[in-house]
Amino acid sequence: MNFKPLNISGLIADIPIVQGGMGVGVSLSGLAGAVAAEGGVGVISAAQIGFSLPGFSANPFKANLEALAFHIKKAREKALGGVVGVNIMCAVTHYADYVKCCVENKVDLIISGAGLPMNLPELVKGSAVKIAPIVSSAKAASVLLKLWDKKYGVTADMVVVEGPKAGGHLGFTAEEVNAQFNAEAILPHISAYEEKYNKKIPAVFGGGIFDRQDMDHYMNLGFSGVQVGTRFVATEECDAHENFKLAYVNAKQEDTIIIKSPIGLPGRALNNEFIQNISHGTKQNCRNCIAACNPATIPYCITSALINSVTGNVAQGLVFCGSEVYRVNEITSVKELMGSWN
Repeated sequence: MNFKPLNISGLIADIPIVQGGMGVGVSLSGLAGAVAAEGGVGVISAAQIGFSLPGFSANPFKANLEALAFHIKKAREKALGGVVGVNIMCAVTHYADYVKCCVENKVDLIISGAGLPMNLPELVKGSAVKIAPIVSSAKAASVLLKLWDKKYGVTADMVVVEGPKAGGHLGFTAEEVNAQFNAEAILPHISAYEEKYNKKIPAVFGGGIFDRQDMDHYMNLGFSGVQVGTRFVATEECDAHENFKLAYVNAKQEDTIIIKSPIGLPGRALNNEFIQNISHGTKQNCRNCIAACNPATIPYCITSALINSVTGNVAQGLVFCGSEVYRVNEITSVKELMGSWN
């Protein structure tokens, strides 16, 4: 099938692929800018984005804001007029400040999950920034869009529907991760607001998308595009260390595992030495980056674990991945990858 460009309230992506926001440090300006330049939606992850700056240990919040502003500017330069977004987890501390930074630096789009972004419309009010929540159930979509409609008189510019095959944190219980997921059942809860606001609200599906065949399947169900994360890791432009990329290339199907994150959500990752150590009680100091973390009870600091992996110490780090990681068998370029979907 020939696909239509993705129209996000006037933002046009010629190829209806949203690159998933992957943190810590996996999707920064390098990857996001390259995807946007090729006609997709490039997405920076705001999660502990300042990890490589000298002042991060002393003042991570300040470093994160500095790095976020830098990467938005850099991605826009690389994007050649393409669409650049930022993924901000609702669960992070200083959520409103990160949104404000995105608004001030004129990012095109904010995508927000790991919780429901109840007050996001208020935080972007008066700006041109488009907003897109991530939902994993019809109930979540219904509750959030109803609240935005009644409280703020607005609706979403796009909705990302994330299924249980996605990488990283999942919006499901451990039991639901392996259950059948009826993605299209969520669509009516989104389209219900289109007539009132006189606009198309594109729904984008993410989780287990690997190739054009997967893309066509979900677009035939009524989705306007797809969100792809795992496949973009094994690209030359991905901001992660080469060792991180090779962990994907070398992964086998049996290497993926569902873990319990310190923030209380299940997550999909590669089973490695770090995971084995955690299961035996190894602990790390907490950096207080996630509002829901309790330093007294968490088994490990997720920031430290993700920084280890993205900087090359893969064996001693947390390597989030999607369910189809075992199908990745080479490192390619964003241009070649995007071209394979046409």
